[in-house]
Amino acid sequence: MGLFSGLLGNATTVDSDTLRQQLAPILAETETIEIGFQLIRDQFVFTNRRLILIDKQGLTGKKTEYLSVIYRAITRFSVETAGHFDLDADLKIWVSGAAEPIVRSLHGGDNVTAIQQALATAVLSTR
Repeated sequence: MGLFSGLLGNATTVDSDTLRQQLAPILAETETIEIGFQLIRDQFVFTNRRLILIDKQGLTGKKTEYLSVIYRAITRFSVETAGHFDLDADLKIWVSGAAEPIVRSLHGGDNVTAIQQALATAVLSTR
């Protein structure tokens, strides 16, 4: 990940081998990583079975939340892209059984559309 992109919060792709080593303890035996994105410390990981949203918390980033969303549970999603004066982009994912969407903020960059494409591919392939 480029330093400038990281400081701006632009999502960049992460090497699948690196993610596989990092997530080995939580991946199922038959689960494979399709693509992953890094946004400063947070990550979006698309496997063949689920979306894993990784949220590193605190100053050191040792406290980490791993939110797993099974693709077939996603009822809808939206991506609001950044504008000229508003540099934030928002990803919203509605999951069956939950009233409020899961919301993640992005900060522009070309990979906002790549994240949307990966999500659409994963969700639509389970239908």
